Amino acid sequence: MLFNVEKGKVMHFGYNKKKEVDYSMDGVNLGHVTEKKDLGVIISEDLKWEKQCSSAVSKANRILGMIKRIFRQIGRNSFVNV
Repeated sequence: MLFNVEKGKVMHFGYNKKKEVDYSMDGVNLGHVTEKKDLGVIISEDLKWEKQCSSAVSKANRILGMIKRIFRQIGRNSFVNV
């Protein structure tokens, strides 16, 4: 299996993080990250959910704002009772 070195990142979990260790592959140092989004889930090095929850709330508020703008432009007379 091929591994893309430019896309590879290192994340340390837990309290005893050894950030002074540099990992390399094919002579290229892998970068350190504190959080990463994978399959729509934000994973942070402290394994807390604050970023995931705030991201979901932000997305929901954007969609709610879009719905409000659309219905404000349509008006009540555009709806047909069935």
